[in-house]
Amino acid sequence: MKAVTKTESSIQPAAKKKKGFWTTFKEQKVLYGMSLPFIVIVFIFSYLPVWGWLMAFQNYKPGKGIFEQKWVGLDHFAALFADDKFYLVLRNTLAMSFMGLIVGFTIPILFAVLLNELRGSVFKRTVQTISYLPHFVSWVVVAGIVTKMLSTDGGAVNQLLMWLGLIDQPIQFMAQGNLFWYIVTGSDIWKEMGWSAIIYLAAITGIDQEQFEAAKVDGASRIRQIWHITLPSIAPTIAILMIMSIGHLISIGFEKQFLLGNPLVVDYSQVLDLYALNYGLGMGRFSFGTAIGMFNSIVSILLLLLANGVFKKFTKQSIM
Repeated sequence: MKAVTKTESSIQPAAKKKKGFWTTFKEQKVLYGMSLPFIVIVFIFSYLPVWGWLMAFQNYKPGKGIFEQKWVGLDHFAALFADDKFYLVLRNTLAMSFMGLIVGFTIPILFAVLLNELRGSVFKRTVQTISYLPHFVSWVVVAGIVTKMLSTDGGAVNQLLMWLGLIDQPIQFMAQGNLFWYIVTGSDIWKEMGWSAIIYLAAITGIDQEQFEAAKVDGASRIRQIWHITLPSIAPTIAILMIMSIGHLISIGFEKQFLLGNPLVVDYSQVLDLYALNYGLGMGRFSFGTAIGMFNSIVSILLLLLANGVFKKFTKQSIM
């Protein structure tokens, strides 16, 4: 009798038919409907303004349509890269960005880990609340507080240093350019440390507590538990936030520098956004200001892609 062989199709289960977009849309129409307002907002405020990049290739004059302007090609970019002031501003931007990136990452992580080790729940909540309250304070107020603290006329910092005998006369902190970067970085840390630590605290809360119990049984100290359990567990969160921060490396805004700066430290306080404001909008050179903003955005995108690729290769963590 002839043996009956089963066909390959009868052995392997039938492949699942991939659902089309409209089928998925009908099944999850509520979720799509909930996300629609946010998509519209992102499109209006993040993608629609990109249309204005055309101004960077024109000699824009208000009152004319976008296609009625005189096209000048890359003239504004050539003027930008030929300006010595641009490289000074770029130096300040990168310096304050790297200082903020290094200090602004290590201190919130350290603070979150130490705060998690506190046993008293009331004291822990109190410290956490006090630490993130400065985040909600305007930079106008923060700049006023910092300026008053560092003032030579009754400033708390100078008074403390003189009381300790470290200095003989008050130091003009706000008039020394070589101290400006440190003042901005310190002010930013004081304002944002508690707020930045919240996401790390949330990640630490999600760690399985049985790992800590097993480590205690094995005789691991609290330092060992932090090093071998806590930090590795929140490493993906650290990597994702690091990638996003690198993407904004040269887009640090101008509020801190504008409010804390003064004519005596202008060579250290001016950053790209402030440069675009003063030499672009302030002087009516709208196309030149657009070229600065375009350069800023393109470099930020390249840094984001580079950081994402490096982290994806070495740590297997990425945002895309």
